[in-house]
Amino acid sequence: MSDALLKLHRIVVAAHPKIPEAVAEAAAICAYFKEHNLESIHGTFDDIELRKRVRDSGFDLMVAVGGDGTMLRASHLCAPTGLPILGVNTGRLGFLIQVDGKEWQPSLDLLLKGDYWIENRMMLRAEHIRSGESLGVWHALNEAVVTRGPSVRPVRLSASVDGRLLANYVADGLIAASPTGSTAYALAAGGPILPPELRNILLVPIAPHLSVDRAVVLSEGTSVAITLRGGDAVLSIDGQIPVGLAESDVVDVRAGDYNARFIRFSDPGYFYRNLTRHMNQSPSIGFPR
Repeated sequence: MSDALLKLHRIVVAAHPKIPEAVAEAAAICAYFKEHNLESIHGTFDDIELRKRVRDSGFDLMVAVGGDGTMLRASHLCAPTGLPILGVNTGRLGFLIQVDGKEWQPSLDLLLKGDYWIENRMMLRAEHIRSGESLGVWHALNEAVVTRGPSVRPVRLSASVDGRLLANYVADGLIAASPTGSTAYALAAGGPILPPELRNILLVPIAPHLSVDRAVVLSEGTSVAITLRGGDAVLSIDGQIPVGLAESDVVDVRAGDYNARFIRFSDPGYFYRNLTRHMNQSPSIGFPR
């Protein structure tokens, strides 16, 4: 938890481009800030100029309007510069968001009064290595997943922690999740739920076949190297477009170089209340946006 208050002068409101309700609410939120004499612009995450201004540290706060997928986009964009994010939910689940899309004004009133705190969430750093050469580095809020490609056959993987072999897997894949990601794909694969303030990595096999079938929580500060031993596999970061892997490729996962910073309005126990609320409901058919 951080008690430092922000100096709010310039605010960007970014909406999921394919949710009309989110785009409309983003415009209304932007108007709210302007009424309170704050410089504010709004757009969507597809707006190249808006994204450039965010990367150039042109703002003091981002309000992200959409669902959990929108919060992932916002985190990827804002975390490198430490830009705090306030999420407004117009999606379906909203594990990462406290503010409802129809009831955002009271929360923004609290924001302007300074009645909030900033939560830091660990991001993961995933590096794709082939024959000792780095082919790419990504940061993930939820997870890095090595999973089978188009083939229906399982893949063979090994996982080493700080250079020591942990386990071999024959499975559909292996999830390396952050504590935030423990309520995402890792939860669906049967993994445990970790409190968001932790800085551990969670390993969860996907449909393991006659191999290790338990999730493992790694110690804080450790790194895991996932090596493809056989099969057709890909690497996916936070559900983005997958990257093809070749046999003997390594995916090195460790704590990231920076955190995602979220604006919160209630005590830290909000996480468990939010979790209980979502776990006791049956979401509508479709995927959270």
